[in-house]
Amino acid sequence: MTRGPAGGRAASSEDRAPEKRRRPGRRPGAADTRGEILTAARKVFAEKGFDKATIRGIAREASVDPALVHHYFDTKDGIFVEAMQLPMDPATVIPTILSGPREEVGERLVRFILTLTADAQAREPVVALLRAAMANEQAVAMLREFLTQAVLGRVAEGLGIPPIRLQVAFSQMFGVIMMRYILKLEPLASADLEELVEILSPTIQRYLGG
Repeated sequence: MTRGPAGGRAASSEDRAPEKRRRPGRRPGAADTRGEILTAARKVFAEKGFDKATIRGIAREASVDPALVHHYFDTKDGIFVEAMQLPMDPATVIPTILSGPREEVGERLVRFILTLTADAQAREPVVALLRAAMANEQAVAMLREFLTQAVLGRVAEGLGIPPIRLQVAFSQMFGVIMMRYILKLEPLASADLEELVEILSPTIQRYLGG
């Protein structure tokens, strides 16, 4: 047995309390790091817009390491979708629109948007963002940058068409959503989904190159 200076037993490694290791990038005592990152992301997106917001900037605002942001969210698109509580992720939307026969892409786009917004819970954040965009320049810029970079540009590239064609198609669909759920114009507001798909698909298909 090892004796200490005063004749007592020296503390062994087993006697010492184990040091607690703090996980890299996490603030001590942070109970909901993921939630704090989302709160920071909302602030950064509101101040800088989608285009100028960065993972590093969001991490700095949340006082965490950028690697921790990537741990919870794969991409900036993913953070934006969750921070804005959007019911659609470009990583899912784009393959849905692009997969399948080219001559049916118009119907796929129409059906996807109408089906998505038919769900009240999924529709609520979309309608809220559209309302905000009509009254707030920051919201307009944020939505425009997200749609242009994360959705419209990629779908247009995947279809091999000029971006303006896809922008016109989405503009018509957003108009339908606004009339159906914000202005609640009848009979559009209560029209059957399949009826609207039949009416809108040929026009959207023509915008997307026939």
